Amino acid sequence: MQLPTFTDILAAHELIKPYIHRTPVLTSQSINKLMGCELFFKCENFQKVGAFKFRGATNAVYSLSDAEAAAGVGTHSSGNHAAALALAARMRGIQSYIVMPSNAPEVKKIAVAGYGANITFCEPTLQAREQTLQRLADELGLTIVHPYNNFRVISGQGTASVELFEEVHGLEVVICPVGGGGLLSGTAISARSISPGCRVIAGEPKAADDAFRSFRDGYIHPSIQPQTIADGLLTSLGELNFEIIRQNVDEILTASEESIVAAMRMIWERMKIIIEPSSAVPLATIMENRDKFTGLRIGIILSGGNVELTKLPF
Repeated sequence: MQLPTFTDILAAHELIKPYIHRTPVLTSQSINKLMGCELFFKCENFQKVGAFKFRGATNAVYSLSDAEAAAGVGTHSSGNHAAALALAARMRGIQSYIVMPSNAPEVKKIAVAGYGANITFCEPTLQAREQTLQRLADELGLTIVHPYNNFRVISGQGTASVELFEEVHGLEVVICPVGGGGLLSGTAISARSISPGCRVIAGEPKAADDAFRSFRDGYIHPSIQPQTIADGLLTSLGELNFEIIRQNVDEILTASEESIVAAMRMIWERMKIIIEPSSAVPLATIMENRDKFTGLRIGIILSGGNVELTKLPF
């Protein structure tokens, strides 16, 4: 199993720089005061397609040879990765084929269609998603770009924290959410290489705590029917991701649904920016573990801002 290195992340950063946004790092004095620590928010909610996923998808698409690219790319995704791959493919002038579960959020279905993807809907099970995608790949010769268990995707996701560490010095902790582990594994590789003394922590909903249990027990627990508002964090860890996380992550903390909603609302109200529930999970874990973070300089990656405005939890 070949794992990405920091060299791969730096190469990805050079490759995707012309296509991605360098997102801002924002702070909030009022949130700092409430939490008792210094927080630096890397705002990937301002990334193209509204999520960090565009980094990994762009690296995967632009790493393809012309012959590979000509056949098109495919993935299964309920949202942000689908939109990211569709836009990256459109920017390179190639076809994308997206398998989406029929129960995907309406706002994400509309976004993916808007980026020009060829969408196939399937039953909302992992088995149905994988089988449908494999059938399309076999028929069309597609390159499958997995949402997180993919070398080039992980390398691309790690570029967000490269930019964070370039802008903010002396970070003692970096926290991001964990679902499949693409962002966390890329973040961990970057943090370990740039600032070996910085602790790498993941935030996860208590109601979808498969990564927490996997990290604790040393083997992957599948995510079985998780019920959380953080719809971007429903998937099980990938094998590549888990291996990187085991080697490089210090801790995974969980947060209740109530804390996730409170953290989301706090960022909307205090910072005047839109984030999706998954993005609020790191702040929610700080809210529930304040003693652990008192007085520290902490980087938080706000993973995305694609939220269904007709279904706000507050």
